Amino acid sequence: MSERTESRDPGSKATFAFAVMTFGMFIALLDIQIVASSMQQIGGGLSAAQDEIGWVQTAYLIAEITVIPLSGWLTRVFSTRWLFAASALGFTVASLLCGLATSIESMIAFRALQGMLGASMIPTVFTSSFHYFRGNRRIYAAAVIGTIGSIAPTLGPVIGGWITDTLTWRWLFYVNLVPGLLVTAGVALLVDIDAADLSLLEGADYLGIVLMALFLGSLEYVLEEGARWNWLSDQTIRTFTTVAAIAGALFVARSLLFHNPVVDLRALRNRNFLLGCVLSFVTGIGIFAPIFLTPLFLGYVGNFSASQTGMAIFSTGAASLVGVPCYVTLSRKMDLRWLMMFGLACFALSMWSFSFITHDWGADQLLLPQALRGFPQVFAVAPAVLLGLGALPPERLKYASGLFNMMRNLGGAVGIAICGAMLNDRTNAHFVDIASTLTPANAALRSFMTASTSHLASLLGSTHAARAATLKLLWNLAYREASTMAYADAFRAVGIICLLATCLAPMLKKVAQTAATTSS
Repeated sequence: MSERTESRDPGSKATFAFAVMTFGMFIALLDIQIVASSMQQIGGGLSAAQDEIGWVQTAYLIAEITVIPLSGWLTRVFSTRWLFAASALGFTVASLLCGLATSIESMIAFRALQGMLGASMIPTVFTSSFHYFRGNRRIYAAAVIGTIGSIAPTLGPVIGGWITDTLTWRWLFYVNLVPGLLVTAGVALLVDIDAADLSLLEGADYLGIVLMALFLGSLEYVLEEGARWNWLSDQTIRTFTTVAAIAGALFVARSLLFHNPVVDLRALRNRNFLLGCVLSFVTGIGIFAPIFLTPLFLGYVGNFSASQTGMAIFSTGAASLVGVPCYVTLSRKMDLRWLMMFGLACFALSMWSFSFITHDWGADQLLLPQALRGFPQVFAVAPAVLLGLGALPPERLKYASGLFNMMRNLGGAVGIAICGAMLNDRTNAHFVDIASTLTPANAALRSFMTASTSHLASLLGSTHAARAATLKLLWNLAYREASTMAYADAFRAVGIICLLATCLAPMLKKVAQTAATTSS
């Protein structure tokens, strides 16, 4: 199959076609986190238990992360135009079904469908940018992609919180309908990159597809649910861990031995692509883990509403937008590897500043840490695209792009899982430490107990009830502080990971951006 080369003029219809595709990618990425600040409202509307509502996000991620690596093969089979258009249309229909959901079970199923159908829009944009743009224009394209890749998940809780408080949580999904249909029509009319090759359906590596789905689906389940069920002490977690390990080993062996695998693991022999995947994985941790932690902290410790949470984290998105023109200007004059080091180092600095968090932090206190995280996001994402994917020959680009994008989402899943486990374990540990100091020998505690009991007794009319209420208040205060300290530990851990990844960036090789990336 050959790619079309007649639409290489980036100032013509091709630029608008690329813009339509990037808008579709933005919607797909936005929906990963658009429910983050509205989980309690969705759970209440569907009468779901707290341990069930998390699956509204988990189902989307599992489905998306399973399909993304297949996008290269699917693009060759159905063509970029029709795969993207079908993905946008399917995503739109699934969004409608999510809005109409009447139970938590149907919501989880529809969210999985939404993630599965919309997944191909993300990596397809990456490969399309290499078709449409050459030379320095790729820097602009990578900056756009990097900005969307970082700002869309960040804006998700902001937009979602506002929609939920202004309308209802169902509009989190209804808002996709008109944009989804516009993207579908726009791509069908404007995109003309390659031709479909249905013959690839014959002799395709269907066993590899099944093994990959089992591996990634099981792995994602273990990462999302492991902390909740105390990891390997739970039989279900052990079962899924075993399935993930066996299916993963067989999938790797199959991909390396099969003559035409659906995922090109052989591309990892290219040093730039390997390092790019690792750095994309770490960037996923740096982007998604704080988006997971910050709304949780504000909701459960700060008692913020959905819209208050959204507004409190808005500074990250605003700072991301400011960073784009700065990156574009500097990328013309500086080595992309140093810009990437700057981005990752700022991530680490941001997480370090988050580690000083206290229970009364709000939008004012979060402003600087979030700006430090938002501003350099494009510096971390865009160079990884250019240096990682740009080092591959055109015939491998589509197959490798799915793997590259999967690594970022997998990094986000791993980062969220690590942070979730840390919140659970460190909260318990800090609570025990705090409780060990709350003894009769503690003068401050005795003073607090006396004053609180006396005050509550005058209100409740019973010394016994007042003492019980004081003890409950004391427990709540201790748990609040233990939780806050656990959040600080989680932010610190993410910062350490980003700091270590900073050392990898200089190991990347420079890539000549003037090289052609299409074959005729």
